[in-house]
Amino acid sequence: MNIGFIAHDAKKKLMQNCCIAYRGILARHDLYATGTTGRLIQEATGLQVHKFLEGHVGGEQQMSAMVEQNQMDLVLFFRDPEGTVSAHSDAADLSKVIRMCDLHNVPLATNIASAEILLKSLETGDLDWREMYH
Repeated sequence: MNIGFIAHDAKKKLMQNCCIAYRGILARHDLYATGTTGRLIQEATGLQVHKFLEGHVGGEQQMSAMVEQNQMDLVLFFRDPEGTVSAHSDAADLSKVIRMCDLHNVPLATNIASAEILLKSLETGDLDWREMYH
């Protein structure tokens, strides 16, 4: 399955730690991430990550396009709830990622709690229904 990763700056370390903890599960899938997030995940885990552009220069748009084209099966998007929407210059693109996940029934985690549930579900085969969408 194709798994996408996006993390606001304040959540990048948490994303790294999540990927370290679930490295065994993630190693069996294709990983995609916005630029810096992808680099940090790759450095922390040694896993191969397909890196899009940096988020603010088009990475979120690339992620949205994959979701829209049914090429993404799961998205982990660790948002900074303390940051204001206007503080994120790419807020419209990030909202599009969320909207595309909703429109195309792509599981989306926006925090560590939901990410862990989805990753454990991935391991047990509970997300195999995504294969029917391909």
